Amino acid sequence: MRFAVKATSGGGNGKARAGVLQGWGSFQHSVETPALLLSTRKGLPSFITPTSSRLYRSRTRASFTSALSTCESIACPPHGPCCSLYTTHGMPFIKNHFEHGGLRQMLGLPEHLFVSVGRDSIDSLPVIEGTNKLGASFETPSGRLLVRPEKYMEIISSLKPNLWATLADEVPAWAVEKRNKASVERTIRWLDECIALDPVCDLGAVVGGSSLEERSRCAKEVAKRNVSGYWIGGFGLGESMEERPALLNAVVDNLPEEKLRYVSGLGLPEEILEGVAAGIDLFDSTYIYHLTLGGLALVFPLDTVDKSRRSPFDFPPSSAVNDGTKINLSSTIYRKDKSPILEGCGCFTCRNHTRAYINHLLNVHEMLAQILLEIHNTHHYLGFFRSIRRAIGCGTFDMFRQSFIESRRELFVSSMTCS
Repeated sequence: MRFAVKATSGGGNGKARAGVLQGWGSFQHSVETPALLLSTRKGLPSFITPTSSRLYRSRTRASFTSALSTCESIACPPHGPCCSLYTTHGMPFIKNHFEHGGLRQMLGLPEHLFVSVGRDSIDSLPVIEGTNKLGASFETPSGRLLVRPEKYMEIISSLKPNLWATLADEVPAWAVEKRNKASVERTIRWLDECIALDPVCDLGAVVGGSSLEERSRCAKEVAKRNVSGYWIGGFGLGESMEERPALLNAVVDNLPEEKLRYVSGLGLPEEILEGVAAGIDLFDSTYIYHLTLGGLALVFPLDTVDKSRRSPFDFPPSSAVNDGTKINLSSTIYRKDKSPILEGCGCFTCRNHTRAYINHLLNVHEMLAQILLEIHNTHHYLGFFRSIRRAIGCGTFDMFRQSFIESRRELFVSSMTCS
């Protein structure tokens, strides 16, 4: 993996940075950061087919997949009950599926960048009660699984992702100090075991719960290891917006500046901006998935500094506009609306379909509604990241972030006044 920082923000704390993740091995494209890794289910987007994904492929080829949930869907023999990933007949079955080029070749996406970690915010959630010194526990649709480092590495070697993070013991924000300390010690021990099994380790895991001291200690220890970058876990598990900046800084301040930083659990636009301000380079998020599932479409302006452009923040508050970033297309207000989801949007959905049509699809429970919504939401959120990179390059990121947050606050105050 080759990563280089190209620009940093000029004002504020100056931690926000734009960089380039260069192509290597079978992946010969470059990824500009900060970047969004598209969340997948078993390696593919939730509603879009590989053919439809070409509609936004020019904007990104980077995807996130959970090692456990991906293998779980394949670990069931054709004529038998679903078995554990780690039984004697389960693992050979997985290896047979991926022996020819791994996940990318199996999915027919050889030119895509796949990044794999154990955690998945939909299908593979970490469970603090089941984790012990032997391995990490995850709650999956097939039940609770205990994943040991050696088995985790077998899955990684079978999937052959471009980047992968080591096994981690993630704990929620309400964990006690003793449990936070234990999670750090286990994660570091599992990191050493993963490195022993595969010296070419991509991303070392950093955890520590809600403890600033343990976060800092874990970051310092992982920074001593021979890893190409860092995966920061334990976010999105109950911490408040107020305590999150300090937790991020406790980690980032103890990591080398020249290496990649990747975080899970931050997905909302405000959370993305908060992570970028702390110096994070890669994000994975289920935000698009949950929006699409709820019939919501992103409509916030991509350039919040440009006040001359009319945006959803200028619209009067209504039940159809939730918080200034999205609209609910299942609402009856859009039943006869012949305009696109967002004027000026160049995605396939906005160029070919209207709000009224998608409203109809949603109300008759037609699956095409989710397909068209995911195309638009993906296109728009990738554009949001492109605006962030542009703002960092121009030295206006702090202004960009402040303008976005103030616009959201103004809309909230306006809606409260009207109600």
